[in-house]
Amino acid sequence: MSDANRKTEAAGEPPGGMAPLEVHDLTVAYQKKPVLWGVDLVAPAGKLIGILGPNGAGKSTLIKACMGLIPPAAGWVKVFGKPISETLSRVGYVPQRESVDWDFPVSVMDVVLMGRYGKVGLFRRPSRADRDVARACLERVKMLPFADRQISNLSGGQQQRVFLARALAQESDLYFMDEPFAGVDAATESAIIELLHDLRGKGKTIFVVHHDLPTARNYFDWLLLLNMRVVAFGPTEEVFTYELLQKAYGGRLTILSEVAEAVRAKGHLG
Repeated sequence: MSDANRKTEAAGEPPGGMAPLEVHDLTVAYQKKPVLWGVDLVAPAGKLIGILGPNGAGKSTLIKACMGLIPPAAGWVKVFGKPISETLSRVGYVPQRESVDWDFPVSVMDVVLMGRYGKVGLFRRPSRADRDVARACLERVKMLPFADRQISNLSGGQQQRVFLARALAQESDLYFMDEPFAGVDAATESAIIELLHDLRGKGKTIFVVHHDLPTARNYFDWLLLLNMRVVAFGPTEEVFTYELLQKAYGGRLTILSEVAEAVRAKGHLG
């Protein structure tokens, strides 16, 4: 067990393996080529956790494997102590925006109501209460006036807000968000981080794939540094160091020089 996982278990996890997310020896391969190798982690409850690593490090693959969207070659994942197939209704997901077919003819309200399927079942019509929840979630992300608009007619930032509203409508306990800040304006980024802080304040656990290192140390309580394997996992102040970032990014100096300056500015380097 890694030092980070020991710290996690000491941080007050419920007994009996009821952590929001527990991953053991997870290996994922595409066409027999490993993308993730031997990933081990136990996530603490009620934390906002950033997943960082270079391109091709397996960040998106990890959250897809945790959700059962990709079969593992080895290892296992438990969500609240059970296989994901038994706890999927407690998990919310915001995919990468570019992975979505935005030409599909569906309204903003329809997209958010999709978040209620885990509660009402796939083949039951949403109730008035479900629509009330969807409207409240759209109001929360300031998109209620667009409820009847086709999703394809929105800007990138507006589309991302709608996907966040759908995740909110799921009323989940564990969230996976794949680069929710990518390609959005500053106002949307601020709205997203405020929303994530609100979810954390309600005891939710949120994993966020993130690519912007300078903001990572301010946004997240914990960080997972990933490069096919877990480089480090723990509280941000312990993980966001030049040495660990260099280990994760393999000396990609254009990125690391910016990070080094950010770290120095906070007094973490001599």
